[in-house]
Amino acid sequence: MTEYSITTEARFAHLERIDVGLLAAAVTEQWHNQTLCTVNDSVVRLGVLEGEFHWHKHDNEDEFFYVVEGKLIIEVEGHPDAELGPGQAFTVPKNVMHRPVAPTRTTVLMVEPGTVIPTGD
Repeated sequence: MTEYSITTEARFAHLERIDVGLLAAAVTEQWHNQTLCTVNDSVVRLGVLEGEFHWHKHDNEDEFFYVVEGKLIIEVEGHPDAELGPGQAFTVPKNVMHRPVAPTRTTVLMVEPGTVIPTGD
């Protein structure tokens, strides 16, 4: 089973420059999720991923994934898988079972309401 490193506390305040590439390069965990900052009632998270996350859903929040580097497959219950490469994005609607899979080390940005529980409801 993949171990998850998840930090929900925002690491950066408004008006601070965020070097996503530098942050991603420093990650040593297989599945890392770090809240970078808040934007109104939402958060922007950096994910550095390799392997499979568990099936889950978010009862009240949509979840947006943007691939910076690598390949991300989002398996969605009852729908075709979404295979994403760099520069591609995908939104999973609230209350939909899904599972992100990164066959190789992949860097993603996620945008979601600050109320979301990263591991699912």
